[in-house]
Amino acid sequence: MSNEQNIESVLILGAGPAGLSAALYAARGELNPLVLTGMQPGGQAALTFTIENYPGFPEGVGGTELGDLFQKQAERFGARVEFDSAVSVDFSAQPFRVKTYNGEILAKSIIIATGASSVHLNVPGETELTGRGVSYCATCDGWFFKDREVIVVGGGDSALEEAIFLTRYATKVTIVHRRDELRAGAILQNRARENAKIHFIWDSVVKEIRGEDKVTSVLVENVKTGEQSDVLTDGVFVFIGHTPNNEMYKGQLEFDERGYLRVDSHMQTSVEGVFACGEAADGDYKQVVISAGMGATAAIAATRYLEKLEG
Repeated sequence: MSNEQNIESVLILGAGPAGLSAALYAARGELNPLVLTGMQPGGQAALTFTIENYPGFPEGVGGTELGDLFQKQAERFGARVEFDSAVSVDFSAQPFRVKTYNGEILAKSIIIATGASSVHLNVPGETELTGRGVSYCATCDGWFFKDREVIVVGGGDSALEEAIFLTRYATKVTIVHRRDELRAGAILQNRARENAKIHFIWDSVVKEIRGEDKVTSVLVENVKTGEQSDVLTDGVFVFIGHTPNNEMYKGQLEFDERGYLRVDSHMQTSVEGVFACGEAADGDYKQVVISAGMGATAAIAATRYLEKLEG
């Protein structure tokens, strides 16, 4: 770990596709970048069973496997990856200061790639039953629901990908969606509709998750009629979107109205020398390939910034 005498050229916060792509480009620029993994190495992508739309993998690639490949490639060129997490930052002066669980790091440039976390339903029973039937990761927890019935909440790509994955284990997967049509891509929609194990409850939201020591049912309400029903289930998987992990930068960097970091075309934030990429700054696309491209852009921009800084 760095000490007061050692100032990093590039410090990258996060080790998902954006952070590791930034690490690869910074390493190839001989900047000897230091990457802090945060609490979830590989980012959101690592929680996905199969990624089918990342170029170069015609048969698809596991999320964890892709993350490992990203890291090995970055390390091959000299990136250093440490299992540590930033807890506070000071971008008010050079060098920038980042406090972590293991100490403090000084850096001339920072690339923020801290990603996003799953949005919660915020309904009664959700918090109490998380880990007891409530989950936000089918890849992590699907096996526990072998020969059981589960509910998936959501209607986007993630919800359908995870619902299809869950049919490997569950006898029945019911998708609860607040609208009467899905937001997911056509291929995923067709797969879901053609899967005999997948069922739909349309125009509905989950109002409560019920159970004592484990999930036993959910209270579902039709948004058009107001009619409520108790649906028996063994598990609830929530995929209703993500919120950026940007709380730490409040008061230091500019945000957009949705809570994402404002960046220009070079991934530059409102503070010169601090860059952001991936889902910390991307509220629209949320694709691995786009996060990777943003990471590469941020690293190239950081390289140019350091050349100017060091004259």
